[in-house]
Amino acid sequence: MTDTVSMFSNYLYDVFVTKFDGWVILGFAAQALFTMRFVVQWIASERARKSVIPVAFWFFSIGGGVLLLAYALYRRDPVFIAGQALGLVVYFRNLYFIMLNGRQSST
Repeated sequence: MTDTVSMFSNYLYDVFVTKFDGWVILGFAAQALFTMRFVVQWIASERARKSVIPVAFWFFSIGGGVLLLAYALYRRDPVFIAGQALGLVVYFRNLYFIMLNGRQSST
């Protein structure tokens, strides 16, 4: 049991201390932006007392998505790159529709 705890402790140290650099800071900042989209959606829905997706959701999605894509490119992770790149297409397309049709309704 002690060996398992020691191995896990060493793993966490390696991941969170040894490998900590500016890219990790960028990754955490990107993830924070990406998380904010859910926070603004939750607050907007609570205020409206129904499910809504505010425009800010898409801006946080793009901001977080672009930074996470940069992080994924740096880390050379093909799954992460594909996921973020495809998501960005959807986020930009939704903003395009909002600009084309005016503000979206809250339904």
